Amino acid sequence: MTETVASAAAVRGGTGPRWEGTGLAGQVRVLAGRSLRSLRSPRMLLISLVQPLILLTLFSQMFRSIIEAQGFPAGISYIDYLTPAILVTTAAQTAMWTGTGIADELRDGVLPRLRRLPVNLAAVVIGRNLHDAVRIAMQVGVLTVVAVALLGHRPPAGIAGALAAMAVAVVIGTALSGIFLALGTWLRNPELLQMVGVAVVFPLMFVSTAFVPLADQPGWLATLASANPITYAIEAARGLVLGQGGGGSLLVVLGVSALLEVAGCLVASALIRRP
Repeated sequence: MTETVASAAAVRGGTGPRWEGTGLAGQVRVLAGRSLRSLRSPRMLLISLVQPLILLTLFSQMFRSIIEAQGFPAGISYIDYLTPAILVTTAAQTAMWTGTGIADELRDGVLPRLRRLPVNLAAVVIGRNLHDAVRIAMQVGVLTVVAVALLGHRPPAGIAGALAAMAVAVVIGTALSGIFLALGTWLRNPELLQMVGVAVVFPLMFVSTAFVPLADQPGWLATLASANPITYAIEAARGLVLGQGGGGSLLVVLGVSALLEVAGCLVASALIRRP
């Protein structure tokens, strides 16, 4: 990056050859690598896991008697029911924070300076999106290991089922990251975006089948949960962990995620160019 800045300065000053920059793929690689360097700090990963680990530990103990409810699937432990849901909700929360990050960089960070360089700003969006995919994969991997090692989670579908559920969490989290990148480049206010994110993500997380099956929810709440896209992601991940397959929920998740990913990144790439 130092060489890049120096070259651009030389161009502006007319003291060196014109620098055309690298292609989009090279810029994505450099900018994604810049974002991924933040993951070298174990503190970043550990802090991001505090809340999901607390939820996983507390809820697995507080609500474990729910397996005796009439509508709870027979023959399934609550930790096996809960863990896939925590993977998906953790991915959704991580996506929310990436929007806050890009809004902060647009207001006070390095992005305004990148406009003076021959950098395709779409590379910033794609790089951050790739960073989120890697970050979410690391988070859900650690959560699964902790659930197995300390909380008695035993995926009925084995390692393959656990890996498939983690992949579902990464897919939906990366797609939501695209949406929050679009919101971040539009609002450009980290505090406001944080409030919007909390107002959207937490109701989606709790009004779902994350903690209680639809059959054991009040009618109006079950209706809302049935229309919640997070419910589909949770059911797809849960079905894969339990060896029941993702079924129709998996197809819905893949289709909706693809649309959200493309739409979010295109809108963010357009909005990030605004002065």
